Amino acid sequence: MADNILQGRKILLGVSGSIAAYKAATLVRLLVKAGAQVKVIMTPAAEAFITPLTLATLSKNEVMVQISNHNSWNNHVELGRWADVMLIAPASANTIAKMANGLCDNLLLAAYLSATCPVMFAPAMDEDMWHHPATRSNVDKLLSYGHQQIPVATGELASGLFGEGRMAEPEDIVKWLEQHFIAATANKPLSGKTAIVTAGPTIEHIDPVRYITNHSSGKMGIAIANALADAGAAVKLVLGPTNQSTTHPGVTTFAVQTAQEMFDQVTSLYPQANLVVAAAAVADYRPANIADKKIKKGQAQLHIDLEKTPDILRYLGEHKAHQLLIGFSLETDNEKEYALKKLKDKNLDMIVMNSLADAGAGFNYDTNKVTLFSKNGDGRSLPLKSKLEVARDIVSAIIDLQHA
Repeated sequence: MADNILQGRKILLGVSGSIAAYKAATLVRLLVKAGAQVKVIMTPAAEAFITPLTLATLSKNEVMVQISNHNSWNNHVELGRWADVMLIAPASANTIAKMANGLCDNLLLAAYLSATCPVMFAPAMDEDMWHHPATRSNVDKLLSYGHQQIPVATGELASGLFGEGRMAEPEDIVKWLEQHFIAATANKPLSGKTAIVTAGPTIEHIDPVRYITNHSSGKMGIAIANALADAGAAVKLVLGPTNQSTTHPGVTTFAVQTAQEMFDQVTSLYPQANLVVAAAAVADYRPANIADKKIKKGQAQLHIDLEKTPDILRYLGEHKAHQLLIGFSLETDNEKEYALKKLKDKNLDMIVMNSLADAGAGFNYDTNKVTLFSKNGDGRSLPLKSKLEVARDIVSAIIDLQHA
């Protein structure tokens, strides 16, 4: 990473009303130290947490709060066009809601609606607010606009609780900005391409307490998502329930639980995608009927009727237009036979085969051993490697397919 990647970059920092606003002082100091030009807009509510004078001193620019004062008018259109990036940190639940719905009752929001540059936001709120369906919907809207969300951290919250919702630390936000500008300036083979990656398991509910799932950790899919982003792609990671995650600024994560939710999310993103890597371990079956109350222990045997889940890969293969489609085949026997059949039946361009019979491969390991089969059936076996290295090999093969 270039030491001066932020040198001369113009950052418009929006600070909203959150206790995390105190971190804006450190963030501004770090950005200025890295050579960035920083202008700060505060919402009126943010003044209760940190003074404009503090941020003006650190940024060496006047801090703007009101659209106008007694002497001048702060031109929000000019501010929106001045910046290379608009960063809202902290982004409170209130400000996120207003951004998502186009409300414009302060200077920060006026500048946001006028911004012609990339927009990033670093949420900050209590855990219950962060997980509220309204907040999730608003965040999803901002992501659909092409904005980048800097992931929230887990830790002690202002309420005294411990959980998700903390604003990312200033040092991590600076890294996001650095990665953004590296990706924007580098001549990368997948620049301009949009990739969908599925990763992790799905869960299929039996009752409010129990569910069916598998051992997938999501490590392989996340490694592929990161490798695709490193190659310049804008990556949409559709991630099943797992404790694994990514903070790569080129990856936007969509969290899902069930096969149906994964199907719905992937198919909604598919028309705009250039390529799909389906690395998730999607459940093939789900309970036909989900009990609305916990099933009590009673009879010696319990029978659960199962029905097929949506076949995501088959749907994508049947509706493929311009996309490259890469699937995975994890087998325990007759590996090559089953992989080649899946490659053909689901209209894939490449399939990644691995076997649970290989030591160090499969679920939960940090390593994997795969064979890549192209559409004509030619295979290339790779030795046992770290999943990061395997991901890079897969992405290299995808780049070759792009130019084939």
